[in-house]
Parts: sequence; structure tokens; C-alpha cells
Amino acid sequence: MRLRPFLIGLLALLPGCAALSPRATPVDQRLAAIPAGAPVSRPVEIRWNDHMVPWITAETDEDLAVALGLVHGHLRGAQVSLMRLIAQGRLAEVAGPPALEVDHALRILGFGRAAAEIIAAWPPETRTFVQAFLRGLNHALLNGPPPPESGLLALPREPVTEEDLLAVGRLAGTDITWLSYASLLPLRGQPGFAALWQRVREAGGNPVPSEQAGLLGEILGGTSRSGSNSVAVAASRSATGGALIASDPHLSMNMPNLWLVVGMRSPSYHAVGLMVPGLPIIGVGRNPDVAWGGTNLRSASSDLFDVSQLPPEAFRTETVRLSQRLWFDTTRRVRISPLGPVVSDASLIPSGGATLALRWVGHAPTDEITALLRASRASDGDAFQRAFAGFGVSPQTMVWADTRGRIGRFIATTIPDRAGFPATDFVLDARDPNATAPWQRLRGPDTLPAESNPRTGVLASANDRPRWAERPGVPPIGFFFSDPDRVQRLEELLAATPRHTPASLAAIQRDVVSPRAAQLAARLNDHLAALPGGHPAPALRDALGGWRGDYADESRAPVAFEMLLARLVPALRDASLSPRGPESQWNFLTTFLLRDIDALPPARRETVLREAALGAQADWQRLGSWGDIHRVRAAHWLVNLPVIGGAFVFADYPTGGSRETPMKTSHGLLDGTRRTASFGSMARHVSDMADADANWFTLWGGQDGWLGSAAFMDQVPLWRDGRAVRVPLRAETVAREFPRVTRIEPR
Repeated sequence: MRLRPFLIGLLALLPGCAALSPRATPVDQRLAAIPAGAPVSRPVEIRWNDHMVPWITAETDEDLAVALGLVHGHLRGAQVSLMRLIAQGRLAEVAGPPALEVDHALRILGFGRAAAEIIAAWPPETRTFVQAFLRGLNHALLNGPPPPESGLLALPREPVTEEDLLAVGRLAGTDITWLSYASLLPLRGQPGFAALWQRVREAGGNPVPSEQAGLLGEILGGTSRSGSNSVAVAASRSATGGALIASDPHLSMNMPNLWLVVGMRSPSYHAVGLMVPGLPIIGVGRNPDVAWGGTNLRSASSDLFDVSQLPPEAFRTETVRLSQRLWFDTTRRVRISPLGPVVSDASLIPSGGATLALRWVGHAPTDEITALLRASRASDGDAFQRAFAGFGVSPQTMVWADTRGRIGRFIATTIPDRAGFPATDFVLDARDPNATAPWQRLRGPDTLPAESNPRTGVLASANDRPRWAERPGVPPIGFFFSDPDRVQRLEELLAATPRHTPASLAAIQRDVVSPRAAQLAARLNDHLAALPGGHPAPALRDALGGWRGDYADESRAPVAFEMLLARLVPALRDASLSPRGPESQWNFLTTFLLRDIDALPPARRETVLREAALGAQADWQRLGSWGDIHRVRAAHWLVNLPVIGGAFVFADYPTGGSRETPMKTSHGLLDGTRRTASFGSMARHVSDMADADANWFTLWGGQDGWLGSAAFMDQVPLWRDGRAVRVPLRAETVAREFPRVTRIEPR
């Protein structure tokens, strides 16, 4: 997340700390710093490999949970503490007054609002596991050495509660449609909005660039599971004889990574996978029988209601106290309507004078912790799917592969039983029973579509519109999806190889081709060639001619294409219906760019095309390769601090990929200067169900969040080279490949 608004003056008052000059810390030294005395009932063994991936063996499920919490707290203590503060709406306690209005908005959103109901409904095994996890987590947070950045941020040493854990889970489950709503709200009521909304519905995306989301948007978008790829291959299409799966989540690329790799075994659990720091569940991984991944479904799990006409007595008002670092406490109002919190009371959420309430599935007592704990114990794909009954947020298309050679996917979310979406606006009238009634009929995963064993023997999911799930009796899923570019490329690559291997799936994860970019480039070239006198920019024509949409870092063709977009899109601003600027998101470019060009008067069209081509050609001729201007950096999230942020940039690399290539390295319109991709493919997983040990993981960064640790960014070379860390399931392989041992004895 970016913390640009921090006061420069505040920084001058902060105490000096180890974060600014971290000491190099070897792996053995970090392991020796694990606080002794963790509250286990039987001996627990934690084995570690050179990348500080832990493999936990416990004699009881409770002790496994304690050890998991201990590992999370030791490796990612500062990250867990900060996410807890954000989920609670307490960011100003470390950031000071600039974060005050962010905190007010977070308090209104109320990520922990359903916690009491969820906790009360937990089955005994969930309650026991979560409480044990928290005992281990809090032991590390309260007794371990303070992380280097704790002095800079004045992070409080406080125990994490069940309510905190659920709030962090809901923060990670943020509905990404909120960012689109917030971008569109200022435009409601303006001339042309109805037409803009129609374009939004058709394109399936947000017209306003994500760079305009602001700090609140960066927090919500940077911590939620907002993007991913997941592909599965049945045994019939596998060269190994077993089903295969590969997943790569797309999130913030700052460090520490938002995932943690862990292996575990106890009487009920035997699994390896990716965990969100501070949460006791595996989001992506495998057990001996089934492997899984997921991509954000982007379903409409929220609605905005205009509650302006409801009587005053319909609202409940709470007064919340907000603390600010080095400043005075203050209070703010939080109002709750019958349809949810009044989000328009937050100054950061524009409403145009209307009183708007948010109805969100995340405010209902759905139980993701129980679902994912049960899923990690599933014996096959069918049992894995059944485990998701009661799952709500974040909406996922879950993909699985099992040892029976089968693959499948299903809709994992809870959504209102709508008949459709409004044609002219996205804000509903609270007085309209047709708008409110669907929220009385929530549909869970057990009532939503699933499929298994497809005829092709392969499946791909990439945040795309789930047309396979659109059938009679199923409510509409949503309207903000990723462009089909990524999923089409994944399906193309899956179809191109008759028999896949783990290596071929790993290669797909690193693919940097955008078919729709190639198509758009070819059609733009045709438009330019059709101008009177022919193509005005021969060098540009030649650069784009025959380009396959390959965004390899050493290629120059994508520079030509991106410079042409950078010249064309602003020139069409007069034709844009968005007063905040041209519609530059990829969905809009692939849907409307050529249409908007063709809709211009002929003389204006010729001028726009000719000037854009000549300008783009000049840009391309002075620039180098794609990797010269498209970069990825190894940096701690503190890089976004003013004045001292540069101290937290550790490396800067050229990178391939683009907005919607399988290896996503997101960017907006470019201007020819170096730009850093801060969102994209930041973790990878591949498993072969024919071999219990054939599981590979890679993080952008490393396992350890401790600044200066040898495992802080040791996986960056692996990520860049396409290599991975094997995390086996067999005990004998674990003993051989995870030589370092931490033993926890009962007190």
C-alpha cells in the first residue's frame, strides 16, 4: 500500500530505528530468535529449508495450530500487526493525522461487524484450532524480538483476538467492486452518465484508472485477493499420469509478500501451501489427495442503496474514538441503516449529496475459516467442493485436481438471488422492494454452478466472466470482470500441448503474450494504412507488423504499441464520457477504442490517427526495449514513505508481461519514462498429483518479513529465472530437504 500522505514533519519526529539500516541476519540467527516456551501439550518439530519454509509435525491438531501461529508471528509479526490495525480502522495510530479519514472510512466499512455471530456459530473443531493458532501467534508477537520497523511505525505490542482474526480475513475478502463504485460515484447525475454506465456494463470494467483510487483504494485493493490465474489438467492430458494444477495469485508486489509457504502434518491435517499471514487457513495448496487454487470471481457481493428517504429512526448511530499518532484523539459518527453502514458519511467516499448505505455479504455471518479448514482435509474433489458450504467472501472460482485424475471448478461465494442488474445506474432505491428482496434470499456455494471432468481435459480461470456458470436458475454473477485476454491465452497454451508436465504449466505462468494486444495493434495499423497517403509512420508500421502481442522484456514492439496507445487515448478525451479523463483500462480499450476512433468525424479521425502515429514513432525511436521502461522492483512497502522511502528499494529489474498477460505485471498508460509494476503475479504454485512430493512454490520476495534477513528476498532470483522451491509431503523427503530443526517442548 502507499503511504504518501504521511506528514514530512512527522517523520522528523520519529525515533531512529533498525529499519533504516537493517543488519544482515543469517537464517540460523533468525531461527535461534524464535521465542521459547510456546504453549504446546506434546513435542512439536518444525523443520526448515534454506529459504526458511517451515514444515511442522505435531502429535495433535491443537499443537499444529499453535506452531502455525508461532511461525506466522515470528516470520511476519510486523505485517500481521499492521494488517490488524488496518482492519480495525486504526492506521492513524501509526501514520498520524493524514490517515484519520481513512480510519473513519474503515470503521464505517466495519470488517469485524459479523465477527460475534461467526464466532458463536463456529463448530468446536474450528474454535479449538483458531484459539490454539492465536495462542501461538500471540506468543511470538508478545515475546519475540521487535521487528526492525516497529520503532519507525511505533507498532503496538497487542494480542490478536478472534475478532481481529476475522476482521483481517474480511479485509482480505474486500469486494473489489467497491473501487469501481467509488470511481463512478462522482460521475452520477452528470450529463452522459447513463451512457457511461452502459459502456461500463458492456466493457465489464472500471473506466477510471486504478492510480486514481487514492490511499483507501490502495489499501483495499492491495490487501484483497483481487486477481489470479489458476489452471488444471486432467490425468488424460498429463504426461505424468496424474492430474496437474498451477496457480499464481496477483496482488501487491511490495515486500513482505502477502503469502507465506508452509508444510504441516498432524492427526487431521497433512498439507503444503500458501497462507495469508495471520490467518490459520491454506488458500492455495494441496494435501495427499487433492490440490486447489482459486481466482477472484469478482461477483457482485455488494449493493449500494440510496437511503436518503428513510426516516431518521431507521438509523442506529455509534460514536467511535479515533486515536492519532502525535496528535489528539477525536471522534467520528458511524451510522448503520437497515441495509448496512452509511458509507457516504466517510469524506473519502463521494456521494453527490445522497445518503448511501452498503449492503455486503461480508457483513453476514458466512464462515470461510471452517470452509477452508475442512477443504484442506478433503479426500477428493467432490469433498473439497462440499467443504465450501457456508463460504462467502472473497468470491472465488475455485479450481481443483485430485489423485483420481479428475479436475473441476465451482463458484465459491454467497450472493443475493437477483434477477438482474439495473440498466441505468448502480445505486438502488432502498424503498424499492424489488431491490431489497434479493438480499433476503442469499445463494451459497452449494446452490451455485460447478463442473468437473471437462471434455477438453483442461480448465483455466483468470478473473474472467464465468460464462460456463451462466444458466437458467442461476442469479447473475456480476458485471466487473477482467478482460478475457488472459483466460484466452491460458486456454490457447493449454490446448497447444497434448500432454502437459509440471514444467509446461510453470512455463505458462511465465508467459508474457497478450493476444488481444496483438489484435488491437493489427487493427490500428490497418486504420493508419487506410489514411490518405498511406501509413504516416513507416517505422511504427514495421514494428507492429506481425507482432504477436509478446511483451518480452527485450522486445521493442510492445514499446511501439504502448506509445501509440499513450498518444491515442488522451486524444480521444473529448470523445470520452468520463469527465475524469480518458477510459484507459484494458477492458475499455479492447471494447471501445476502435469504435470511438471510427465515431469521430472523418477530418478529426485523420488528424488524431496521424498525430498519434507520428508521435508514437518518435517515442519508439528514442526508447529502448520494453524492459527499459517496464520495471519491477524489490522493495519493502515502506518505500512509499516520503523522504526516506528510497532507503527501502533494494533492487530494480526489467520485466516482461503487461496488464493482462498470464504473467501479469500491471501498468496503465505509459509516457516513455520508467514505470514500476507494483501489482501482478507475486506467488506461484504447481503440483503434480502423481507424486506427493511434486509441489513447487515461489514468492516475489521471500518467507521472512524481517528486514535484513537472508530469507527476506532470496526468492527473487527464483521468480525471475522461473525456478521454484519444492515443498514435499513425504516425511522422508522433508527430513532430507529441510535439515534445520526447531523443537518445541511442553512447558
